[in-house]
Amino acid sequence: MKKTNRVLERIIKGFANHRRIEILVLLDKEPELSLQEISEKVKSDFKNISAHITKMYTAGLLMKRNEGHIVRHTLTARGKSILKFVRIIE
Repeated sequence: MKKTNRVLERIIKGFANHRRIEILVLLDKEPELSLQEISEKVKSDFKNISAHITKMYTAGLLMKRNEGHIVRHTLTARGKSILKFVRIIE
């Protein structure tokens, strides 16, 4: 099924930021990180990273898995495809 332009826009906005690309690269190397771990590793504010993660999740780039009180984040197949695309154009 062909994606609508609005859906494609949401996917593109999900990675159209240097910090989000940094998070994609990080989660490719270290899957299953928590929000706290991601914010520490990219040296950015927790709230800021939370907003980025939400946008990436909405775009279908990330999966979330609850582990008690902690939420773990992993790249989806789409997230991995986007990362390959980003690496091709860099």
